[in-house]
Amino acid sequence: MECTVRWGGIGGMSFFAETGSGHLVAIDGSVEGGGRNLAPRPMELVLAGTGACSAYDVVLILKRGRHAVQGCEVKLIAERAQTDPKVFTRIEYRFVVRGRNLPREAVERAVQLSHEKYCSASAMMAKTAQLEYTIEVLEQDA
Repeated sequence: MECTVRWGGIGGMSFFAETGSGHLVAIDGSVEGGGRNLAPRPMELVLAGTGACSAYDVVLILKRGRHAVQGCEVKLIAERAQTDPKVFTRIEYRFVVRGRNLPREAVERAVQLSHEKYCSASAMMAKTAQLEYTIEVLEQDA
């Protein structure tokens, strides 16, 4: 895996990342930090990547189990250390999964498998942060 990050220049603290798959991501800092608040902060992207990694796993596991999953979202609420490096110290994952006749046990198992076996991002976050999960399963009409 590769990624190239380029500084936007002397006018601020914007950066542009080009991923190995050829996609571009803008990154910026807060106004207080010399940025212009035009894009997510680096640590916001780390948190978003963690949520996406886990949600991806949950949907894939449910689909492979032939469950009628129709929606999945995860809200992450994180706390960071007060001193540098300000690593994540606690992350709460709030899953809301929608589907037809979706067994709660299947969703719980998918979340568990994601965090214990498949999600690389969660595995890294667990090195510094306490990870917590809540799960809500909602019935969705056809």
